[in-house]
Amino acid sequence: MKLVSAILTLFLVMDPIGNVPVFMSYLKDVKEGRRARVVARESVFALLILLSFLFFGPALMSVLGIAKESLYISGGVLLFLISVGMIFPGSGHLGMLTDDATEGEPFIVPLAVPLVAGPSSMATIMIFASQPESLWLWVEALVAAWALTAAILMLAPGFSRILGPRGLRACERLMGMVLTVLAVQMFLDGVGYFLAHKP
Repeated sequence: MKLVSAILTLFLVMDPIGNVPVFMSYLKDVKEGRRARVVARESVFALLILLSFLFFGPALMSVLGIAKESLYISGGVLLFLISVGMIFPGSGHLGMLTDDATEGEPFIVPLAVPLVAGPSSMATIMIFASQPESLWLWVEALVAAWALTAAILMLAPGFSRILGPRGLRACERLMGMVLTVLAVQMFLDGVGYFLAHKP
């Protein structure tokens, strides 16, 4: 159950459905036969970045003096803001990035970072990393969620055609509603940790 919950959380914060239009915008000048390779490359970069946060997160938290409850509370707030943006988008979730779309082939930024390995994904990974006793479970969850995300992004043109703009927005809002609940639970867990360890 813990593994399924972690996979769902990571999948939602990576928001592949919401990122489909953004990916399509950035790949418009890339030859159609090369797009899949670009998405695969950027997805691998994102996975490596997230894995580094998972393995080295506890050391970073220790150096910065960040308590686990602070990470839970701030992570919950961040995810809540992301989820609200998914439910009530202005120009679309992370849609402002499309305004800066440049010609040519993107490299690491913005497809790998921040679209897949974004602030919300990194914060969630850091929260998981604060429980090192489950490290390999988090690795499994991250790889599974990443694989699902990468598969959807590889099939972005098909999803875009099948669902259309309205269908993509509906899916993103549904994912945002689920993420809102997870964000509130994360915040409450942080408050619970704080109260339990309050001197």
